[in-house]
Amino acid sequence: MNAVVPAAGEGTRLRPLTASTPKGLLEVAGKPILSRCFDRLCEVGIEGIVVVVGYLGEQIVDHYGDAYRGTPIRYVRQHERKGLAHAIARAEDAVDGDFLVVNGDNVLGTDLEVVLETQRRPDVDATLLLEEASLEVAATTGVLEVDDAGRVTAITEKPADPPSTLVTTGVYALPEGIFEHCLAISPSDRGEYELADAIDRLLEAGGVVETVGLEGWRVNVNGPADLEEASSRLENGY
Repeated sequence: MNAVVPAAGEGTRLRPLTASTPKGLLEVAGKPILSRCFDRLCEVGIEGIVVVVGYLGEQIVDHYGDAYRGTPIRYVRQHERKGLAHAIARAEDAVDGDFLVVNGDNVLGTDLEVVLETQRRPDVDATLLLEEASLEVAATTGVLEVDDAGRVTAITEKPADPPSTLVTTGVYALPEGIFEHCLAISPSDRGEYELADAIDRLLEAGGVVETVGLEGWRVNVNGPADLEEASSRLENGY
């Protein structure tokens, strides 16, 4: 299975650190954020990594070249940042079959193998890694509604009134057919093409979307405090 790593954002909340450096090359515990992401992918035997670059993307290309720890890397470009579904759609020609998405600003203290194992089941079309959050946090991210078996029945991006406290974590195992849904959706009220809307289309088409609970920790690096938290966690255990 291949992996797609969106890493095109400008990281405006991390300025001035990102004024001349892409977010993915900022260091946590002495290693770039993207390297931390790639390490998790290599540990589960990902066959190839497709990195979606944009802002200062040539620095990422120059830093990693065509492989990381022996795993091939390809690059695709998202010239306009129009949301996660838009970023993933840039990788359509570089992916064959099911693939794993890990947001490039995630620092993960968890093993991704259970996500891949779940995705390999013949009765599953997509698998989302989820975690519990406060209602306040849920209003800022993708919120899941699940049935008694833990399967997704609906997903909403940044709802004003969250229907649950189960949220996405930036880790998704998706079928190749998701590209069709990413290209078919319209922009949200925020002007972005939301992966939540593409997954909703998959559900409407009869797709089975399974969930796996996060065991361990993750830090989504948005601001300086997140850099410090991720570094502290890595230096003290994982």
